[in-house]
Amino acid sequence: MGNIGATEIILILLVLILLFGARKLPELARGSGRALRIFKAATKGLVDDEDEAKQAEERQTEERRGIESGPTTYPAAPPTGSERVDEPHRPETDR
Repeated sequence: MGNIGATEIILILLVLILLFGARKLPELARGSGRALRIFKAATKGLVDDEDEAKQAEERQTEERRGIESGPTTYPAAPPTGSERVDEPHRPETDR
């Protein structure tokens, strides 16, 4: 199939005028335009829904990674020479 040239388009328009009449062509064009707008809106909605689903899946994956790795813990600081190892450090208060 080759490209459609100007003569082919004119020929198609003439056939359409003969089939439907000159009065019906504007109505057909309006109806086609509405149908195209509805189709475009529906496909955009599907794409938006798909994007939202991907984002939700990514969030769930990130949450699972956070749960699986667990909280980050750091080792306790080694005791200094003034603290006893068997007793926890208690601040000195007036008794």
